[in-house]
Amino acid sequence: MVVTIRMVAEKCGMSVAAVSRALNFRTGVSPEKAAEIRQVAREMGYCPNEAARTLKTSRSHNIGVLYHNMLTHEFFSTVLEGIHCEAGERGYEITFLNNGPGMSYYEHAQRRQCAGVIIAQGPFDHNTVIPLLESSMPVVSIEFDYPGRTVVRNDNVAAMEESIHYLCGMGHRRIAFIHGDPCQVTSERLTGFYRGCRAEGISVPDGYVVPAHYRMRAASALATRRLMGLSRPPSCILYPDDMSYIGGLEELERMGLSVPEDVSCFGFGGVSLVTVMRPVLSTYFQDGKEMGRVAAREIISAIEDPRCYAARPMIVPGRLMPGGTVRDLNHE
Repeated sequence: MVVTIRMVAEKCGMSVAAVSRALNFRTGVSPEKAAEIRQVAREMGYCPNEAARTLKTSRSHNIGVLYHNMLTHEFFSTVLEGIHCEAGERGYEITFLNNGPGMSYYEHAQRRQCAGVIIAQGPFDHNTVIPLLESSMPVVSIEFDYPGRTVVRNDNVAAMEESIHYLCGMGHRRIAFIHGDPCQVTSERLTGFYRGCRAEGISVPDGYVVPAHYRMRAASALATRRLMGLSRPPSCILYPDDMSYIGGLEELERMGLSVPEDVSCFGFGGVSLVTVMRPVLSTYFQDGKEMGRVAAREIISAIEDPRCYAARPMIVPGRLMPGGTVRDLNHE
C-alpha cells in the first residue's frame, strides 16, 4: 500500500497543509511538532512524489555536488558526509556531477535538474567549472573564494598563526614549513606562517620554507631530508597535511632520527589515522563534517529564498590538537 500525505496527516491529527509544511521544512509548524510529523512519516514509510513536488514548487529537491579526483581524501570524505546528512534531514537528495566530453559541469547540473550545486572539491580555474560559477544557478564552494558566491572555509591564516604561537610556547624558534601545491589555501597558510613568526619575533631563513605537494608522502620525504641537511636544521617541521607527515616520518627514520627527540613535527587536518599512531601527531583539526553541513544549509537557503539570500564567506572554526610529536624545550 502506498502511504499518502493525507494518511500521515490523519495519523498526526493535523491538516494536510501543516504536514506538507513540516515535511518540506517550511515555517508555520513548531520545530517540535514538525520533528514529530517527520518521525511519523518515516515510521509509516511515506515517500514524497518527487515529480509532483517539483511541479508544485517549481524547483527540484536535488543538490549537485562537484567532487573532483579526491575520493580517497579523508577530509573531503567528511565534508561529503556533512553535506549528505544535512541535505537528507532537510528533504534533499544529492547528485554527483561530472563533465562528459564537450559538457561543462553547469550543463550536467542542468541535465540532472539540480536546484543548486556545492563545489566540494574541483578544478576551480578550469573552463568546465567557470560556466557554473558564472551562471544564475545557486552555488556554494568549499575553501575557494569566487566573486558573488558563498564560500565555506577554514580560517587558514588564523590556524597557522595559532599553530606557530603553540610551537613557540613549547620553546621552538627554528620552525620550518613544508607547504602544499600553489593554490588559495597554500597562499593563506603561508601568510599565516609568516605572520605568526613575525608576531613571535622569529626571523625565517629562506631555506626553512620548502614546496611539496598535498598528501604526497614522497614529496614530503624529499623536503624533510632537505631541511634536515641544512647546516642549522629546524627543531620543528610543519607539514602540509597529516598524510604528508607520514612520508616525513619515514624519511626521518631512514636518517636515524626520531620524533620528537631529534625533531618535532606538526600536521594539518586532524584525520583519524594520526590518532592511532604513536606518538600521536600534534596537528590542527579541520571540521570537515561541519563544513559540509554549513554548505548544505547555505545552498538550501539560496534555493528556497533567493530574494533574501546574499552570498557570504562562512568560517567554520578548527582547533589545535596537541599530541606527542612536539617536544617541550622550555625546561632543557
